[in-house]
Amino acid sequence: MPRIPTSGTQHALRAGDYEAVIASIGATVRSLTCRGRNLVVPFDADEVRPSYRGATLAPWPNRVVDGRYTFGGVERQLALTEPARLHALHGLAAWLDFEAVDKGPDHVTLAAVIQPQSSYPWRIVVVTTFSLGPEGLTQSVTARNDSAEAAPWGTGPHPYLVAGAGHVDDWTLELPAAQVLGVTEDRLIPTDLVAVDADDPERFDFRTPRRLGAVEIDHAYSGLTRDEAGIATVRVTDAAGSGVQMSWDAACPWVQIHTADKSEPELSRLGLAVEPMTCAPDAYNDADYAFHTGLIALEPGAETTASWRIGAIG
Repeated sequence: MPRIPTSGTQHALRAGDYEAVIASIGATVRSLTCRGRNLVVPFDADEVRPSYRGATLAPWPNRVVDGRYTFGGVERQLALTEPARLHALHGLAAWLDFEAVDKGPDHVTLAAVIQPQSSYPWRIVVVTTFSLGPEGLTQSVTARNDSAEAAPWGTGPHPYLVAGAGHVDDWTLELPAAQVLGVTEDRLIPTDLVAVDADDPERFDFRTPRRLGAVEIDHAYSGLTRDEAGIATVRVTDAAGSGVQMSWDAACPWVQIHTADKSEPELSRLGLAVEPMTCAPDAYNDADYAFHTGLIALEPGAETTASWRIGAIG
């Protein structure tokens, strides 16, 4: 019997100029290229996925502060999977092994079940489809609540986009967001939602495209400008104007931007994390905030879907 790589079963997709490899652990985009050029930071099939690269995040993206939340009048405690900041990070699905339920040369549909547990006592069926086409790689994520009670739900992806040669500092960002979520410096706990040009526009306001330089960002944005179809788009380009863009539908009113600052120089600022999210950081504690977090209370038997696309520029 063939050995399964560390990152799980590998699903290679191809369509036109695009190629992608989806790894089954965490329904992860392990690589994505256009005409041989990386659009995301890849990793090896026999590598434990670093820094959530390309993972599907569910049933929450981002952080639950202190891993503690109250839903339906019951307080629960999640495992603290971000020990340095003492939070529960990026949900429960990122290390599940998703099973292929449909596959073709240019697409694959994967499914997994989040089983009831003491910290999250609901059964959620997660089905995600990856498909390559002329505009790039599209992913949709559908959740169905197979429990008897409503469940808290949120999702999003975690790709690190690559514009071209060099590092984040060398690239230009276009981010059509009017608001940024303030956080505490040490633990990234949300504070308040403010205009991107209110306090530190050089750090946060990229509505007009400009070079990232040495700026450090690990913040959620909202107030997104969308086209007639309700699509928001972030673009990251190199000095020649080629690069990568990520678009998503109205199901995601938030996007986390992270300049991927790491303590290890060889890993730091290799790509720009662009993470569309159906809800804000710490949305499970929705009542604690003056702004609308977007937390979904998924009713028994109900389904909800979100989708996004990564494509080449130039």
